[in-house]
Amino acid sequence: MAHYRSVGQIPPKRHTQFRTDDGALHREELMGEEGFSSDSSLLYHLGVPSGIVASEIWDLPDHATTANHPLKPRHLKLPQLFADADPAATDLVTGRRLVLGNGDVRIAYTVGSAPSPLYRNAIGDECVFIESGSGVVETVFGVLAFRTGDYVIIPRATTHRWVPDASTGAVKAYAIESNSHVAPPKRYLSRYGQLLEHAPYCERDLHGPTEPLLVDGTDVEVLVKHRGSGPNGIVGSRMTYDTHPFDVVGWDGCLYPYTFNVSDYEPITGRVHQPPPVHQVFEGHNFVICNFVPRKVDYHPLAIPVPYFHSNVDSDEVMFYVDGDYEARKGSGIAVGSISLHPGGYAHGPQPSAIEASLGVEAFDELAVMVDTFRPLELGEGGLAAEDDAYAWSWAGRRLDS
Repeated sequence: MAHYRSVGQIPPKRHTQFRTDDGALHREELMGEEGFSSDSSLLYHLGVPSGIVASEIWDLPDHATTANHPLKPRHLKLPQLFADADPAATDLVTGRRLVLGNGDVRIAYTVGSAPSPLYRNAIGDECVFIESGSGVVETVFGVLAFRTGDYVIIPRATTHRWVPDASTGAVKAYAIESNSHVAPPKRYLSRYGQLLEHAPYCERDLHGPTEPLLVDGTDVEVLVKHRGSGPNGIVGSRMTYDTHPFDVVGWDGCLYPYTFNVSDYEPITGRVHQPPPVHQVFEGHNFVICNFVPRKVDYHPLAIPVPYFHSNVDSDEVMFYVDGDYEARKGSGIAVGSISLHPGGYAHGPQPSAIEASLGVEAFDELAVMVDTFRPLELGEGGLAAEDDAYAWSWAGRRLDS
């Protein structure tokens, strides 16, 4: 994310003395990626950012996974995971239930309205899609407001907490946790990092913090997810800080959290059906994120608007159905809040009845978030609990000439 921002108070020259009104030096922290060879930001603290007084084990929610074996497509009904839960007792960090995952990315889901603990993911960036609800994310960089349809991008090791607005109902959040960084696709960017004219969104659509967030406090707990010997190499620690991490008076750079609302994505269409890469919005190491938004569809006189059957031989495909009427899945039991998993090694496509039904349709009113991974996905405990066992057989039928 190479779009420079400056927030709050900073000195005219980096790595020089910067004092408070009473003469004390601010503590400068360089937060940088890839061994300080990529994007970074400079943060100016009132306290010591490394000042911990205790560290204990944080027992994470279940991160174990089960292989998709024997191989088959899956339909996961996410709403049933929280059908009996109390949203007021669930937060958007500790309440996550792991749905799918591999060594590059994990997909979790939660529904809650309680403020979360302070949290830091030291494994990779998080891209959290807000299915519904609103609130703020308080971060060491400042406050981000979020609303329905937002992607909330939180860089690795950013201390933050989620504070839902209970007046708008429980927040439904689809968390894509990466083991790498998440950024716009390289083909959308100039060699210097500007979003190009053919990109489906631009810098005006990205919203970062606008002012510092200063909070006093001592003996402040932060939950940290980091690498270790736990399931899928993930463990947790509960670190207690001498002073509150939200003590940054200013920062500048190209690394910070931001939001992007899916309604600002400009879809790319054509005379005949366009392949999934035209719907891409972000990418990480060994996975991509796409969104299918309301749009006009193929306008060739003989066009078939729903996708053709396809074998994405290098990827597993995960589709999260957010809103609208998803034409290709009619007759399969897919509904809002569903996930479909179509693994590599399996040809998939529209339900047979959906093909004829789509002929002559001029627009699709649908919203879905897709994650394609280049390593096989396994099922987490949430995925196993939400499965519709009948989905795999929903294409079965006889040959047209039989």
